[in-house]
Amino acid sequence: MTNIVVIGGGTMGNGIAHTAAASGFRTTLVDVAETLIERALSTISANLQRAVDKGKLTAGEKQSILGRITTTTNIDSVTDADLVVEAIVENVAAKTQLFEKLDKITKRECILASNTSSISITKIAAATKRPDKVIGMHFMNPVPVMTLVEVIRGIATSDETYRTVDELAKKMGKTPIEVNDYPGFISNRVLMPMINEAIFALYEGVATRESIDGVMKLGMNHPMGPLTLADFIGLDVCLAILRVLEQGFGDPKYRPCPLLVKMVDAGWLGRKTKRGFYSY
Repeated sequence: MTNIVVIGGGTMGNGIAHTAAASGFRTTLVDVAETLIERALSTISANLQRAVDKGKLTAGEKQSILGRITTTTNIDSVTDADLVVEAIVENVAAKTQLFEKLDKITKRECILASNTSSISITKIAAATKRPDKVIGMHFMNPVPVMTLVEVIRGIATSDETYRTVDELAKKMGKTPIEVNDYPGFISNRVLMPMINEAIFALYEGVATRESIDGVMKLGMNHPMGPLTLADFIGLDVCLAILRVLEQGFGDPKYRPCPLLVKMVDAGWLGRKTKRGFYSY
């Protein structure tokens, strides 16, 4: 497998493209507008430069990595992909529409992967005529730094597809962990209720944001507290995942805290909007 296509140049997409290219793969980054592609390439270049400044890469190695990345706004040009990793908006309709299109334009042996953090791989795969070749590759943010990849098997994902993606993740310097297709998988099924409970504790006046984060950092040895982490992930993303859990399981224990809903309504989404539980 030599030719990887990443669709979506946002935080996750540019990180996946960076990691693939740094691992020696020819990588094509696709987005809908040149401005978005330029922003993604600028981010990749800046992240690589940090590695150069720390002595982890040479300037020549940085240029070689960037040289392995090609970009396009024309999705129809990715017909020779061996693997496509989708990293677009966390929305079922958008993803199924994209996978239906990819199924038509890519070669039959191409594996179609989604970086979804919560949406059913089985549902996404059903939009294609190759559900055996559809799989989840849920990278963690920031992708170049975090080693985990949740590899999610839909109900129809073949053993061959799983083995290929497992080996590929290892070649990208990641540690793949196999997970079956249920709402939130493992990472967000465990993480989001914790974040939601921290928001409830703030909402109910149990403690301040600093105290809640401090208890989890000092007492549970978490590198950052749950409210800081929610700001980092994006409060809109947290809310969307909690909605998937709530609807997927039909269990009120996943009900999003009203404070989270209100903050998202206000446009206070965390770091990306400079305001969430903290100001940035």
